[in-house]
Amino acid sequence: MPFPGFRAAVFLLALAPLPVWIAQAVYGTLAPDPGKVLLIRFAHGALVLLLVALAVSSLRRLTGWVGWLAIRRQLGLWSFFYGLLHLLAYLFFILGMDLSALPQELVERPYVLVGALAFFGLALLALTSNRYSIRRLGSRWRLLHRLVYPVLVLVLLHYLWVVRADVGEWSLYAFAGALLLLERAPLRRLIQGLKKSFNKSAK
Repeated sequence: MPFPGFRAAVFLLALAPLPVWIAQAVYGTLAPDPGKVLLIRFAHGALVLLLVALAVSSLRRLTGWVGWLAIRRQLGLWSFFYGLLHLLAYLFFILGMDLSALPQELVERPYVLVGALAFFGLALLALTSNRYSIRRLGSRWRLLHRLVYPVLVLVLLHYLWVVRADVGEWSLYAFAGALLLLERAPLRRLIQGLKKSFNKSAK
């Protein structure tokens, strides 16, 4: 396993907020509504880790260090984990574990449906992030994992729908996500095209 120290450090950093949040909830420092605070914090954890996972390839290109790639899968799994905690917090604190109310929530609250689609996408990516799936799916695996881009869009849409008018913090996440999505293809192709044009004109 390459870069074990780096991987261990990332593991501890991703895990670190969880016991703090749980302790705060247990000791009542998240009042007046600890369940809602946990729900939001789990969501932020999932989104931040998803953005960092997407940034790994960009960091690899910028720095030339291959160690970044060693943590990409781990970051994706952590994003799914916090997304799962967000879902469980929603079911427990908002629905009171009344699963019979979930279909009505999906119909009446579009942001819940969008969030469910985003979570389904994250779950599919997490379940197929292992070596067996890579071998089994072959060239289709890379195509499948491009699903991470629409998943990010769905997550941001879900977040925007929830916060509505208070879009200050959402704007920061959306800006970071937009940069990462643009860097993935259109912006990179534009830069490469400009470089080719410049090289031709310089000859």
